[in-house]
Amino acid sequence: MLKRRQQGQVAILTIDRSNRRNALGTELMRDFDRAFAELEHDDGVASIVVSATAPGFCAGSDLKELATMNIPQMCHHEAETARIVRAIGFLEKPVVAAVSGFALGGGVGLAVGCDLIVTHPECRWHMPEVPNGWLPPWALASLAARVGPVTARRLVWASEPITGTQAYELKLADYLVPHSDVESEAIAVAERLAALPRVAIASTKRFFAPLINGNTEASDMLANRIFAENCNDDASKATLRKFGMKV
Repeated sequence: MLKRRQQGQVAILTIDRSNRRNALGTELMRDFDRAFAELEHDDGVASIVVSATAPGFCAGSDLKELATMNIPQMCHHEAETARIVRAIGFLEKPVVAAVSGFALGGGVGLAVGCDLIVTHPECRWHMPEVPNGWLPPWALASLAARVGPVTARRLVWASEPITGTQAYELKLADYLVPHSDVESEAIAVAERLAALPRVAIASTKRFFAPLINGNTEASDMLANRIFAENCNDDASKATLRKFGMKV
């Protein structure tokens, strides 16, 4: 589910779940957890790229897996996903997201959990949770750190998806390149960071971590509680049943 290769001092982690639109299932998140822990202590790696196979970066939570869970189990699953993504901000090595095709729901959360984001003009960015009847259960503080709380609220309301160009203009993404160049540009960004003194790179990330990620844990916990409350609402239960979930 998570392929790993290395180019010089850059480790590339590629989500390979095209049959599930690269959704964030339990096994994939465990793979990420192990990979990040290993790479953080690998002296041969100076920076990391997170990418995905076609058709897109990530469609969010794995609805087929969630359909086997009750609401408390879903909340636990989302809290564990949040913990693993949140930890990216506290790694000493920079992590660059290569976002192609689409980033939906938790896919947006995974992207904003990374330090830098590369995308392309036609990429579809959308958080569909509120139209489904519930607040996204994590990553809201990370989203707000990038675009500000007012814009983050508009994106979370999700009345319409945005393009990669709009994501770049909103400062949601850091680099905008042609579709075919997204991964290569992400690797090039990671290589430039890898060429800098490691102590200074790590120190910079450590200094900014509390400013960017300082309240993410508390925010994720609050969002998860609200998510649970939302899922118990009759309208939300009707949506969950459409996904085959047992509520």
